[in-house]
Amino acid sequence: MPTRDEAWPTGTPNWVDMSADDTAAAAAFYSELFGWKVDAPTDDAQGYAIATLNDRPVAGIGPKPAPEMPANWSTYIATDDADATAEAIKAAGGSLHMDPFDVETEQGKHGRMFFGTAPDGSTFGVWQAFDHIGAGVYNEPGSLSWNELHSHDLEKAKAFYADVFGYTFDDMSSPELTYFIFKRSSDDFGVGGMGPAAMLPEGVPSVWLTWFAVDSCDGAVAKVQELGGSVVMELGDSPFGRMAVVAGAQGETFGVISPSEAQGEMPTPN
Repeated sequence: MPTRDEAWPTGTPNWVDMSADDTAAAAAFYSELFGWKVDAPTDDAQGYAIATLNDRPVAGIGPKPAPEMPANWSTYIATDDADATAEAIKAAGGSLHMDPFDVETEQGKHGRMFFGTAPDGSTFGVWQAFDHIGAGVYNEPGSLSWNELHSHDLEKAKAFYADVFGYTFDDMSSPELTYFIFKRSSDDFGVGGMGPAAMLPEGVPSVWLTWFAVDSCDGAVAKVQELGGSVVMELGDSPFGRMAVVAGAQGETFGVISPSEAQGEMPTPN
């Protein structure tokens, strides 16, 4: 089981959380779907709970910050200096939802964070780890597997995220699909993906999509529907795994992928 105990390197998507209308219902939904354990939040956590898988943190569930917001999954990107990253975001043409702030409870000082928006309209979190590194298990059924940006202005997005996080890109596009895998400048492997917002309904801004690994994609999709969710993008096969995009019972969108069910040759960069 892939696990991690140290802070994720700057530029790596390192955490995801759901902003929910009903946090208890969301906890029940994902516990049934992924086998998570979600303890009740502590009194000073403002309703925010940490979900665990095999006793390791896997995702967060908390109340929506504003009633008019739709329920959603957010992607966080690691940094070793939240304040410096905030300045880099502004210099690259992005904006901040709030200044960086420390996240603390009686259990300790967990990290420093903020949310920002890129010039293409995509919103993301930034997390500087203290006690909480982010995901402690990954690429395991029921855990975070991949994060990708669906952008209405892909070239603008690529330029922004490269300026802020130093990404380089492998062009994995085909005649049917435009897709880039982004890498940290010091790595030879991809840490996420970016593509155009073709699958997004009209009026929906550029968005980061969270993918969770599962044993059986068909089984996961059936379970989502049984629990009150729906299918957004039908099941399909790929060299990366059998996959689908679904919506949870509160309307939040996420992907499920079964790497063990991969079919076809792995593509190479153009």
